[in-house]
Amino acid sequence: MIQYFIILLDDTSVSFCHYANRRTSPKLMPIDTLRMAVLYAMKQNLNVQLVYPSYTLPKEYDEVIDTIDHVCIKPATLAEDADVVVFDSINEASQFNAYKRDDTSYVIRTTHQSLFAEAGDIAALLPKLSRLNLVITDVDTFTDTDFNTYTDVLSMLSKTVEDIYVGGSTVQFNVLTDRMMLDQMNNCGAGETSVTLAPDGRFYICPAFYYDEDGSAVGDLSTGLNILNRQLYQLDHAPLCRRCDAYQCRRCIWLNHKITLEVNTPSHEQCVIAHIERNASKKLLDNIRRHGEFLPDKETIKKIDYLDPFDVRKEL
Repeated sequence: MIQYFIILLDDTSVSFCHYANRRTSPKLMPIDTLRMAVLYAMKQNLNVQLVYPSYTLPKEYDEVIDTIDHVCIKPATLAEDADVVVFDSINEASQFNAYKRDDTSYVIRTTHQSLFAEAGDIAALLPKLSRLNLVITDVDTFTDTDFNTYTDVLSMLSKTVEDIYVGGSTVQFNVLTDRMMLDQMNNCGAGETSVTLAPDGRFYICPAFYYDEDGSAVGDLSTGLNILNRQLYQLDHAPLCRRCDAYQCRRCIWLNHKITLEVNTPSHEQCVIAHIERNASKKLLDNIRRHGEFLPDKETIKKIDYLDPFDVRKEL
């Protein structure tokens, strides 16, 4: 059931996920389309997420936007009143000096090599904020050596998170703390719980499918949603994922389609990365609990001896 409505306000709206937006020519969603989108969201009782470009919108757009509750996803250049602030590199995040320890979430998009080289800079940021999402933009290029390095990087960052919690403060860091808090899958949800409206007035499974040359629309505001084989986007139609306990895994629908050609089948790289994060979360949870009671209502994360569920699919 669709619950979240992502609205791309411009062709150059900031990317907050794995996909790249290489469009540089502004193309603002027509104001009448935005009005229709707001009305659609109201009628469908949807949670609206607005994705902004790097420039200030005309006043009439703000007036329409203010007629409905919404979440603002903005690039760091417009961070002042954003609910989600997006950085396109670790360096950009390091240069930012207006972090807030409130409900604001921060997203860092980075390649894995930049992450490996600049992980210390991320560690320095964690005490300054309440929520950080790390998005690796080149998941499909990971090698076995990269998997090992990622394990080491998470181990280092885990120590920083542990110190923050033991010191009496908190931080949410998607690749380390989300799994500790979850009791069930909390994945991408594109096509199942969320859908995107692009500046052209058409629906897409997620923003990535709008920007992808091979992407196709799944309806429009006039005719409604038309998602073919809709069941394939649901967790219960993903044979391995529905039995997996790497609950924090993004299970990115676009990456699934890009790498495996199936929207409900993650790639080897996605699975291994998710399980490395799962195992790092287990160690973090165990380490924090050595200092005293912590998340007493959450079960201990079980030890496993695999990183890709496909390798043990018969047992699962």
